[in-house]
Amino acid sequence: MQNKGLIKFFAILFALVCIYQLSFTFVANSIEKDAKAYANGDFSKEITYLDSIGQQEVFLGKTYNEVRDNQLNKGLDLEGGINVILQISVKDILKGLANESNNPAFNKALADAKANQQGNQDYFDAFMVEANKANIKLADADIFGNRNLDEVIKFNMTNAQVEPIIKQKVLESVESAFEVLRKRIDQFGVTQPNIQMLGNSGRILVELPGAKDVDRIKKLLQGTAKLEFWETYKVEEIGNFLMAANEALKKTEVATTEEVKEEVATGIDSLLTDKADSTKVEVNPLFESMVAPGQQGAPYIGMFLTKDTSKVGGYLRRKDIRSLLPAQLSNVKFCWGKINDKAPEVVELYALKGTRDSKAPISGGVIVDARDTFDQMGKPAVSMQMNGAGAREWEKLTGTVSQQGNAIAIVLDNIVYSAPGVSRGAISGGQSEISGSFTINETKDLANVLRAGKLPAAAEIIQSDVVGPSLGAEAVNSGMISFIIGFSLVLLWMVVYYGKAGFYANLALLVNILFIFGALASFGAVLTLPGIAGIVLTIGMAVDANVIIYERAKEELDSGKTVEEAVNYSYTWKGAMSSIVDANITTALTAIILLVFGTGPIKGFATTLLIGILTSLFTAIFITRIFLDWSLSRNENITFSTSITKNWFKNLNFDFLAKRKMAYAISGVLIVLSLISLFTLKLNQGVDFVGGRTYQVRFDKAVSAPEVTADLVAVFGSAEAKVFGNDNQLKITTKYKVDEEGEGIDKEVNEKLYEGLKKYLPADLSYEKFVTSYEGKQYGVMQASKVSGTISKDIKTNSIWAVLGSLLVVFAYLMISFRKWQFGLGAVAAVAHDVIIVLGIFSVGHSILPFNMEIDQAFIAAILTVIGYSLNDTVIVFDRVREYLDYNSSPDFKGLVNKALNSTLSRTINTSATTLVVLIAIFMFGGETIRGFVFAILVGILVGTYSSLFVATPVMTDTMSEKEAERMAMNKKEE
Repeated sequence: MQNKGLIKFFAILFALVCIYQLSFTFVANSIEKDAKAYANGDFSKEITYLDSIGQQEVFLGKTYNEVRDNQLNKGLDLEGGINVILQISVKDILKGLANESNNPAFNKALADAKANQQGNQDYFDAFMVEANKANIKLADADIFGNRNLDEVIKFNMTNAQVEPIIKQKVLESVESAFEVLRKRIDQFGVTQPNIQMLGNSGRILVELPGAKDVDRIKKLLQGTAKLEFWETYKVEEIGNFLMAANEALKKTEVATTEEVKEEVATGIDSLLTDKADSTKVEVNPLFESMVAPGQQGAPYIGMFLTKDTSKVGGYLRRKDIRSLLPAQLSNVKFCWGKINDKAPEVVELYALKGTRDSKAPISGGVIVDARDTFDQMGKPAVSMQMNGAGAREWEKLTGTVSQQGNAIAIVLDNIVYSAPGVSRGAISGGQSEISGSFTINETKDLANVLRAGKLPAAAEIIQSDVVGPSLGAEAVNSGMISFIIGFSLVLLWMVVYYGKAGFYANLALLVNILFIFGALASFGAVLTLPGIAGIVLTIGMAVDANVIIYERAKEELDSGKTVEEAVNYSYTWKGAMSSIVDANITTALTAIILLVFGTGPIKGFATTLLIGILTSLFTAIFITRIFLDWSLSRNENITFSTSITKNWFKNLNFDFLAKRKMAYAISGVLIVLSLISLFTLKLNQGVDFVGGRTYQVRFDKAVSAPEVTADLVAVFGSAEAKVFGNDNQLKITTKYKVDEEGEGIDKEVNEKLYEGLKKYLPADLSYEKFVTSYEGKQYGVMQASKVSGTISKDIKTNSIWAVLGSLLVVFAYLMISFRKWQFGLGAVAAVAHDVIIVLGIFSVGHSILPFNMEIDQAFIAAILTVIGYSLNDTVIVFDRVREYLDYNSSPDFKGLVNKALNSTLSRTINTSATTLVVLIAIFMFGGETIRGFVFAILVGILVGTYSSLFVATPVMTDTMSEKEAERMAMNKKEE
């Protein structure tokens, strides 16, 4: 081996770098363990402790913050926390750029764009299609040619000229939203947060490892922080309109029973008994939900039942009802107050006085600072400081309000947080305060979002994954157990089969593991549970290169070469290198496609697989060679086998091609049965593909899935509960309000879930403990996911392209590499065969087998892994066929193919056996969350091994005439 000294130098250097990088992980883990012990379960106290030592030097002259940033990052499935994808509303951005235009054609185009959006099409592109279809002139003054954009958009511009300008403005708004969210998260105090924009789609990925208060975090992320200051109307100013509105509603809303009339007649107290059926229509539609009218001079016009706010709001937004407003009230805006936790069943309704164009007199853009504080009564509040212009407007507004005896409503995201009166005249200096029924955390978060600024548009959570820290700890334990067992079995097998050479391969494998984890830490990659599966799978596949080299060395020894000659030849391109490179390139191509199309943990799997392929190649080709050369220099006898295995797979002469008709028949039957199952039983598509919410809920005793399903159907309308692992754990799926927006929706769904499951839960398990993540949690929601219908379509489309793309890329590579399209066709036929059969097995098995067999992103990762593995197997055989064609002296093409299959059978079985042993270890000990994922790979490798022998090669042979094969062989010899 040339440049042996240089390779040793780089190997040692790389090993030292890996040890150095991994040392940060051990130090950070030790410090964080001390923080947990100090905090004793108090997450805020833990964060405060870590913040306090952030700038202290703790290791090799580096501060804790630097050590933390350099450690190996664990994914949410191992650490616990929350992962969300936010969709910034491009529709809201466009409306804002159009200055909230009332142009009916423009607003219809906005609505139609969302309804007609196709596949992965961006909303902006869909809007342009609708605008051009409706012949809307975007440069008009009442659309984008307004005073805010008149410097860049002129009235004579065409839509084609306006489009790039507006598209850039949209992108700038999304980037602004990204910065606002980053500031909010930075101030929230989560260790190692990750926030990144996902292309130009308007989507933002947020990962918060270790985060526990899910409702609080979602509110922090979704709140637009649109702050406004409005003057309020008094109840006596708006009362006549309310009476007129109620009379008008009586004509369209008709009572159906005498019981309802009696209930209204008995007064407001009877309404609180909730005896009336919610489907009945009341006699006084507007007032039947009013618990009490506002007192004279009060800033609100009445107290209403919280459960009826949607209905009452709908009445007040109706055009026929608003037409009853007198001219002096035409600028009124109705707004609900903040729900008080002490009396959540009722809420105030405010009537706000806007400017002539119905806008707030002062917006939150004037706020330059905000701090959480306490009001004069000692209750949590938020104080705010305005800029110069804002201070002048504030002085003017407070002076007007003071004279009229009204109040100023402080409105955040269309909710009135407080409405203080102004009795001392105009307030100068621009100082204001928000008070109300706040907790300390609420004022901290409110001050945080006000300092960070408002989002330019609504942020909707279209995908979320919440993992409790207890579940994360269990995943780490199960992942490590499967890792140790799988690794140990591979090490044992290599020594049993290859003897001393196997021992050297094991040393290289240990170096490989160091390189993989060191590379993950160096590149800042995230280790996930599928990532651990990828590493363990890499261990099984890492021996493949060594197996190919060793099997080739055994062949050369059998042909009469010395050990040194056999080793040297095995490491040449004509020996084993061409097969190793081709096989790993095909696997790497599928991993790259997975990296491009996958999201979240699947990217982690692809990353570890790619790193594993590179490190495995390096250690097999160079590190193992160094050990072998060292052994040879000491005149040690290396046989590449043991007394048990020395005669295995020798002198094989099985006629594989003679059995191809039988193989075609067997494969044909399996494919037909799989297709029938796919069309009849179908696949159990997970929420990744169809949208929905899933919860992993653990109980203190065994529960009946059918009974739980029936109870949840009564709550949600549609739901399904399945046993997930043990019989005290369920996976619950529902589509209830999955596509509805708003920060309160998720909390509403969680509350309904709690009520539906309450009778199965421990009596002392409160709602807060049911949904909140904390260390040592034993019962309640252990993991929760949400995928909206919008993103599920994109995920499904990306998954289909990932599979098809991998097939096309590999076909092209093999056609170029082997210079015959028949080789590419044979490989793709085998892969298609494997994918269809795996899908068929999942179609049949999802209602029979006792573990999760949903078709989701993880399953697509498994399918792509199967594709890579099947191609790996096939390419090894094809490489041997090509080699025999290079040196054959017989025109018997089929004979050469059979010889190639027999000569590579030892490698095929060895690699499959080691990989299967590892996969079985993961399947048994790796945890419930990846059992279906591993099962797909397990089945795929069994089927893939069969197809590389009985499908790929026969298809390649049958599509190539013997004359063409003979001519190719002769051409090779001439070369």
